[in-house]
Amino acid sequence: MKKPSSRIREEIARLQDQLKAAETREAERIGRLALKAGLGEIEIEETALVAALEEIASRFRKKGGRTAKSSPAQVAPSAAEGHAGET
Repeated sequence: MKKPSSRIREEIARLQDQLKAAETREAERIGRLALKAGLGEIEIEETALVAALEEIASRFRKKGGRTAKSSPAQVAPSAAEGHAGET
């Protein structure tokens, strides 16, 4: 049975709301962790910070996802120190 286009639009709107809420939760979580790691106190260009965060993300992806043994203190300082002098 096919759904009418109005029903599909309603579902899309509902899913967009869910996506926006999920992205907001994720952004708040990452922001809190970044502040906890001291990134709010570092003067760094946005492009350098994004590059450092992408490097960290790729490191965790290579390990197969989340690792309970890694702590933010082990990861964040090296990324922050490596790029802090570039600004």
